[in-house]
Amino acid sequence: MSEADAADLAARIAACRVCAAHLPHGVRPVASFSPTARLLIIGQAPGSKVHLSGIPWDDKSGDRLRGWTGLDRETMYDASQVALVPMGFCYPGKASGGDKPPRRECAPLWHEEVLATLPEDRLTLLVGTYAQAYYLPDTRRLSMTERVRRFTEFSPRVLPLPHPAWRSAIWMRQNPWFEAEILPILRAKIAATLD
Repeated sequence: MSEADAADLAARIAACRVCAAHLPHGVRPVASFSPTARLLIIGQAPGSKVHLSGIPWDDKSGDRLRGWTGLDRETMYDASQVALVPMGFCYPGKASGGDKPPRRECAPLWHEEVLATLPEDRLTLLVGTYAQAYYLPDTRRLSMTERVRRFTEFSPRVLPLPHPAWRSAIWMRQNPWFEAEILPILRAKIAATLD
């Protein structure tokens, strides 16, 4: 797909109003991609800060994710290298204990087209349970922790990760193998992909 086709797709996503009636803070689809992006990060949905800025992962979760991946801000937000695509493109609003789940309409409506714009030899990071449940449906019986621990059972081009919300600090203390074993592999794979 050409840059012009990708730009047209991005404009159609930005104009999407399918979920408007269900979004208490309004519609603001947030995604970033390009036909040359060889790293794809699929997350949940924008939070309130990202909704305001319009920049994917522009919050503390993004800071933590950049720390995990070894990406600096410049590389993370370079759409020619990194595609940032959430399961739900708009901020879904608050629920008790955090944000509401991503809207279910987005992924079936847009993901296939977005993924078709990207190189086939891309590395895909599935960040959080929503992305993992959608893209690794055979693993629904596994916990997120088990998916991350058993990452070698999936395609070498797919890595499941926990969501880097504030709760992940607690999770990392309970699962020290993630930082010791998974993060070095993650960083090496990203470096080889973007090299």
